[in-house]
Amino acid sequence: MPRLRLRLPLAGVLRLGRPSDIWFKPALSVVAAVAPPNLILLALDRLDLAMYTMAGSLCALYAHNRPYAARARVLAWVVLGMTGGLAVALLAASLTTSAVVLVTVGALLAAVQKVLCDATRLGPPGNVVLTFIGSASLFVPQTPGQIPGHLGLALAAGVWAWLIGMAPRSARPHGPERRATAHALNAAAAHVAAHAATDGTGDGHTRSRAAAAAAVHAAWQTLLSARAGETRRALERLVVRAEIALAAPADTDPTRLSDWARDLRGTGPVPYPDDLVDDDELLGLDAGLATGRPPLWRRLGPLTPIAVRTALGCALAGYASLALGVGRPYWALVTAASLYQANVTLTWSRGVQRVVGNLVGVLAFAALVPLAHVHRAALVLVCLALNFGAEALISRNYWLGSVCVTPMALLITEFAQVQDSGRLITERLVDTLVGAVVGFLAAVAVTNRRAGDCLGHALTAVERAREHAAGLLAEPRPVPGALESARRGLAAALVDLRATADAASGEWWQRTLPEERVVTAEQSGHRTLAATVRRQGLLLDRDASTKAEGVRR
Repeated sequence: MPRLRLRLPLAGVLRLGRPSDIWFKPALSVVAAVAPPNLILLALDRLDLAMYTMAGSLCALYAHNRPYAARARVLAWVVLGMTGGLAVALLAASLTTSAVVLVTVGALLAAVQKVLCDATRLGPPGNVVLTFIGSASLFVPQTPGQIPGHLGLALAAGVWAWLIGMAPRSARPHGPERRATAHALNAAAAHVAAHAATDGTGDGHTRSRAAAAAAVHAAWQTLLSARAGETRRALERLVVRAEIALAAPADTDPTRLSDWARDLRGTGPVPYPDDLVDDDELLGLDAGLATGRPPLWRRLGPLTPIAVRTALGCALAGYASLALGVGRPYWALVTAASLYQANVTLTWSRGVQRVVGNLVGVLAFAALVPLAHVHRAALVLVCLALNFGAEALISRNYWLGSVCVTPMALLITEFAQVQDSGRLITERLVDTLVGAVVGFLAAVAVTNRRAGDCLGHALTAVERAREHAAGLLAEPRPVPGALESARRGLAAALVDLRATADAASGEWWQRTLPEERVVTAEQSGHRTLAATVRRQGLLLDRDASTKAEGVRR
């Protein structure tokens, strides 16, 4: 029987969290990427071209959590993707002036950008920046002859953004890997402490275990995308320690994990836990994770409902904005595109955050617009400050970042010519409400029945991985490396199961979820992980001391 339960929580939706450990990196990077092109255009009195250079400059927001070898590839693809979306938008704008057609193109483009960002796990800021640039460009008057020059500006700014994103490599070449490893160690230490406080029971223990497992899995993925070398191997040893703590928290000292995480800050030597055995077997990272992710086309299938939600919601929001006579329907379209998360419940939360942030943001615009009108240079500088503020605040809560994004988006419209501030405020408020309401209704209307199927597949994967590991445990002498590979495969399957279960639990219309089976699979899976740790002889003596020698980077 279908389960009909639409949960629309308000508690905690606006609560501020801790800022990201690297909030300053995207904040400084976007300022460094946006400032030179905009200042050059200001000197040339061609700020009307800033939309195109910003398309490339905003690529500097991406991939700050990736190792530099992977970051180089990801940033290059982001620049190409941004330029491709811009090209589609400019071509459409040059071929038709029909607002209905342009909204339709924008909605389809938004859906494609959404599923590609989700399928590739691009990370923040995801599809929203791509959709903002593409949809805004649809409504800029364009001729076919202007398109190559405008795309050239975007590509040039994108190359500059790529250089900005790669610049820290010379000072801290292994920074992303060190941060991911430190996060895994801290999460494991928090789980050990929670295990001791709750005696291994309760929701707090379950949440800390899931968070630690996700952090450890993310650390392995980060190391997998990093270049092989002495430093990566040393970091692998520490992630193994975090894995062991997750599997056997009662036998782990959380202080040592926290100390190792603290030692990873800066550029000092990587801590060296000297008590691991069977080193070659344990640290076969490439072999242990060689299965990788499914091909892209298989990852796109489960995202079909999200794609339909995005296309339908963005289109209807744009059409509604046009029906109300709003001159910039792309604001409603972008609002709708920004809502869609893994499930309806999270989409509702994002909608509340978006509306609150935009309402406060238009007040900020009203306060800032007199300063921005003093001089064109003041307009550019205020936008740069808002760029920094948005990235500095958005990791604490989406609504707080939107307080800076909203006035920035309004001020950008004045790069070409001064606008009527009162009309801008009115249109932004109307489009925000229209986009949020229509976008959410589209999410409710397009049910995601595949979430239950995905959960079933994830459960089956965990049960098979557990049976495989249990079978190896029963063997007197498993093939070298087989038990370690099975342990990591089971750990990855458990992380995927928890993420899939959380996503499915937020959908409102689907068959009853096998919640008891999920709990049983998680409990038995983690018991099997603990058994593999004990079988491999990996338990750390709580009273042992850690060798202090470091590994040269």
